[in-house]
Amino acid sequence: MKHNIRIGSHVSTKGGFLAAAHRAAAIGSSAYQYFPKNPRGLQLKNPDINDAAACAAYCREHGIASIAHTPYPTNMAVGLTRGKELYTLTVESLKNDLLIAEACGSLGIVVHFGYLKSEDILSGYQNVIHCMNDVLQDWHGVAKLLIENQAGDHGSMGMTLEECAKVRQLADFPEKIGFCLDTCHLFAAGGWNVARTDELLARGRSLAYWDALEAVHLNDSKYGAGSRKDRHARIGQGMIGMEALKSLVLSAELRNKIFVLESEKGDDGTHREDVATVQSWS
Repeated sequence: MKHNIRIGSHVSTKGGFLAAAHRAAAIGSSAYQYFPKNPRGLQLKNPDINDAAACAAYCREHGIASIAHTPYPTNMAVGLTRGKELYTLTVESLKNDLLIAEACGSLGIVVHFGYLKSEDILSGYQNVIHCMNDVLQDWHGVAKLLIENQAGDHGSMGMTLEECAKVRQLADFPEKIGFCLDTCHLFAAGGWNVARTDELLARGRSLAYWDALEAVHLNDSKYGAGSRKDRHARIGQGMIGMEALKSLVLSAELRNKIFVLESEKGDDGTHREDVATVQSWS
């Protein structure tokens, strides 16, 4: 059965949030990802509300969905181990990202599971849950916090669907939390045997993971299964391969999810070619 695949890529917000939506539309995308503020720091941003509202209106008019990606230094697993000031800034930064995503009409904010450079991994999980609780306790918007699985390059935390599902389950506000699945990360973490995608789908069903999934980072992998290396490749140009990615995208479990490319751009400086390739699968 044919169905519309909502696919796009990460785009720049140079010129504003509306400009980002225009960039996505210009390459034929029906979905996209953007940074709500400077990705290199946690400094709060006072967004141009008119620009954000124009972005939301444009996306509604053109049937485009979006997600925001939190800045790279965001690490929910650290907790208070590096001081109260950093923890407070992390919480406030995530709240800021939610406000911006909501204003832009986005589905939510993608945040990495996080890691703790300590043998006390249990504390890391507790820190993730506590951080999400503090961020979401006063949040009443539609945009969700979207937990992204990790490849394992910074440690063993957040590599499995089970971990993502469990911290959501144990949080105070699971209804405000969803998932963003990164295909490269899952493969590199050893969590996806591409010859047995049916097993992955069944595991996700047993965890009710797919029900809370909002978005997929559709990335091939430059390294092999279990490598724990987070190196994205273009669609069909990595170790996962075209057929495995296609089978996942076309599965009933992932129907109506949005897909975002985070790989290298094509010769024209955009993801137009890869967007068209995925669209051709429908």
